Amino acid sequence: MTVPLHLGIRAHDFEQTSLPQLICKLQQYKFSHIQFAIKKSFPESVTSLSALSPGTAAYFGEAFRQAGVRIAVLGCYVNIVDSDPEKQAVALADFNTHLRLACDFGASLVGTETGSVGNGYTPDNFTEEAFQRVVTSVTAMVAEAERFGVTVGIEAGLNHPLYTAPLMHRLLDLVPSNNLQVILDCANLMSPDNYLQQEAVITEALELLGNRIAVIHLKDFTIQEGQIQIVPVGKGQLQFAPILRYMKYIRPHLQGILESTPEADLQQSVDFLLRLYDEV
Repeated sequence: MTVPLHLGIRAHDFEQTSLPQLICKLQQYKFSHIQFAIKKSFPESVTSLSALSPGTAAYFGEAFRQAGVRIAVLGCYVNIVDSDPEKQAVALADFNTHLRLACDFGASLVGTETGSVGNGYTPDNFTEEAFQRVVTSVTAMVAEAERFGVTVGIEAGLNHPLYTAPLMHRLLDLVPSNNLQVILDCANLMSPDNYLQQEAVITEALELLGNRIAVIHLKDFTIQEGQIQIVPVGKGQLQFAPILRYMKYIRPHLQGILESTPEADLQQSVDFLLRLYDEV
């Protein structure tokens, strides 16, 4: 029997709507799981991330559970390397709130990218100092995750202090805890300099990160005027075959999460992934 492809989506890739309508959309596309960043999907329920309560978490978590939808990633995308100490402290406190409430949401993994030491893009992100800021923050986050029996999911991203698979592997070595896992987004590892060697980049990521990969983001890109541009899945240049082959044969039942595919393109993208999954 062929292992099925487990597809989900970031909830906030749908336009903001009511909780019942969101659940209907998830069921319409037969998504078994989601990445849920509550402030992005239901901002009226979140006056601030630090104000989240167990009741808020239970309300949303129970609604998804009854609908048969699992929160694979509880999204808390904060800047954990902010060069302003006060802002960084708030970011880490917000992340810790999500760790504390993860079980109330029915989630076991709280995810984030690393952010930026500047205000948006800065070459300072590519320094050893920036990487060490990641290590310091992630060490503290993982210690908190261990207290609550949940997992920190870190995602590498182009132009962030954590922007390659080898850097992610180094982080895993420096924070040796199974409560630290990887959210792998292969499109985030692409740049105008390496996309023509993307098969090697993808293979390296899958081999280096291996069983520390908890979830895979499925996102596509193209190159426009020498820059990476995100496009709906199946309409770009990312080579999905090695990723889907890995999900099918090496890590069966590993969850995939569609990202940055508008609803207008969603069915076509889902069909593309299912067809390719059958072929690999």
